[in-house]
Amino acid sequence: MEQLVLDLGLAPTPTLTNFVTDGNEPVWAHLRLWVQSLPHAPQPIYLWGPAGSGKTHLLRAVAQSLVERGESTGWLGAAVTRPAPFDERWSAVLLDDVQLYTAEQQAVAFNWFVNAQSPAVGPQRAVLACGDRPPADLSLREDLRSRLAWGHVFQLHPLDEPARRAVLRRAAAARGMVLSDEVMDFMLNRFARDLSSLMALLDRLDGYALRTQRPITIPLVRAMLADA
Repeated sequence: MEQLVLDLGLAPTPTLTNFVTDGNEPVWAHLRLWVQSLPHAPQPIYLWGPAGSGKTHLLRAVAQSLVERGESTGWLGAAVTRPAPFDERWSAVLLDDVQLYTAEQQAVAFNWFVNAQSPAVGPQRAVLACGDRPPADLSLREDLRSRLAWGHVFQLHPLDEPARRAVLRRAAAARGMVLSDEVMDFMLNRFARDLSSLMALLDRLDGYALRTQRPITIPLVRAMLADA
């Protein structure tokens, strides 16, 4: 029977502080001021860019900032199959990966957006959304698509390779792991190179190294893949 090991190498919580800004400094600076201005809801924000450019990280960072202030948010991602109705206690509405929304999710997102920006009770709530393309190119119902373009629209750019390596090293160090240059090269040459995929791979490596009590080497990576 396989021994179960407590996972002490938990991935760090996404925050605005640990977001790697390389190439996206203006977006990060604007979003930081935007969060600080809440609950006085400024214009909605829509972020777009390819997978691994940091969109979901920023949405979760905003949610974390509000939680630390004792506030709550509405979160709608593509994996949420039974979205809740709009809650007047929310300080913000966060819409993740809108390009993947089903017809039901689009209807809920539109309802949340309208209730946040034109509430029946209380002040306006903030809206932060993201997708993989500009609002005009989204295959969504027109009333939702047009509202996503109402406020500020920012493009996020993926990290270049030196920055990607720096992020992986920092994430590994936060988990108590050491990634050699050889392991880093192996990861970048053999697997998807977007940051979200690499971070998921790092999480798997962390768990596998804990279970097997072995250092992270290329043979360990190969053994993990063989076991999978």
